[in-house]
Amino acid sequence: MASDTYKQYAVLASSTLAFTLCFMIWMMFAVLGIPIKEQLGLSETQFGILAATPVLTGSLVRVPLGIWTDRFGGRIVLFLLMLSCVVPIYAMQFATEYWHFLAIGLCVGLAGGSFSVGTPYVARWFRKEQQGMAMGVFGAGNAGSSLTKLIAPSLIAIGGWQLVPNVYAAVMLAAAILFWVFSYHNPKHVVSSKASFKEQLALIKNPAVMRYCQYYSVVFGGYVALALWMTKYYVGEYGFDIKHAAFLAACFSLPGGVLRALGGWMSDKWGPFRVTWGVMWVCWVAFFILSYPQTHFIIQTVKGPQGFDIGLNSTMFTLILFAVGVAMAIGKASVFKFIADEFPDNIGAVSGVVGLAGGLGGFLLPIMFGALVDMTGVRSSSFMLLYGTVCVSLVWMHFSFKSVARAAEARLASAEA
Repeated sequence: MASDTYKQYAVLASSTLAFTLCFMIWMMFAVLGIPIKEQLGLSETQFGILAATPVLTGSLVRVPLGIWTDRFGGRIVLFLLMLSCVVPIYAMQFATEYWHFLAIGLCVGLAGGSFSVGTPYVARWFRKEQQGMAMGVFGAGNAGSSLTKLIAPSLIAIGGWQLVPNVYAAVMLAAAILFWVFSYHNPKHVVSSKASFKEQLALIKNPAVMRYCQYYSVVFGGYVALALWMTKYYVGEYGFDIKHAAFLAACFSLPGGVLRALGGWMSDKWGPFRVTWGVMWVCWVAFFILSYPQTHFIIQTVKGPQGFDIGLNSTMFTLILFAVGVAMAIGKASVFKFIADEFPDNIGAVSGVVGLAGGLGGFLLPIMFGALVDMTGVRSSSFMLLYGTVCVSLVWMHFSFKSVARAAEARLASAEA
């Protein structure tokens, strides 16, 4: 019989692999949407809706999936979730109209709900002081968005965009089988609470949960939105072909996923507040720089008109975007460390609510990116929007945790008195 330690790490490894492949498929329209846009003649806003459609479903199912994980265990829920995505993925190759892709995208989006299953499933296999690390390792599966940028362009070059859903359906089926074979179920991890869905969803009224929803809509919602948008951004802004654009976009997506484990370790060591606070400041500075559009202006000098150009070349843009990816990876883990510390008996339900908020951010932002480009003609307007969301987070963090600190000091003073 396998030891508890073996089961711990078998669950962690199999769940992380499953989540990585689920995330790869969830983000497939980041690349697949570009030839579809050309084929159907879509506007920027329509492309944003197409890219974000799977994110909507993956967000909405997170709350019930998190609750079902608490009640039935993560192994069976994740396995059935993965199987349910195989047929829709395969059917995508037969789509010909815009609404076909939207409808199938909603079904494929179920794969995005895997996060709210795997997070509590993995966390309960580890001690409290190890949960930040464990959830960070699992969350590194976000790197699946970079896999789709590395794999999908080559598949498109070989057999057209229709080859991608063929391969991805086979990958999802194989991943589901491997997960079932190498994962375990522990009845002790099933929450025996008989609370109704309504009672569990009442957690959303908790001010702390609302606060973490907003943070996560920035670090995860922003990550998902940029992962969906950046390939197309490189194509339009710098004129790269889809293969090179996807590769450069992966420079953001990859650290944004694999370094999540680092964020878990940092949160265990220094606490989630300090880590999240630092992440928001890094994003604030980076988005301010990225917001500035390519600019050419002329000033009148004593020697006559003189022109100047201000803007980021592709190298500087990629380096700054890489820094954002690192910061967001760390921030995604630190937010869930807050949840594990404050809601140990409701990790599934709370992570589902917070994941829903993050996912809805990932759904709305690409649509808003497209609408802003259609209205203003400025591609960097997407970063202007993100800059505003980070400002909200910094202000909210400052005032909310200031009141928490004061309450703690008051309790300490009364205890000493």
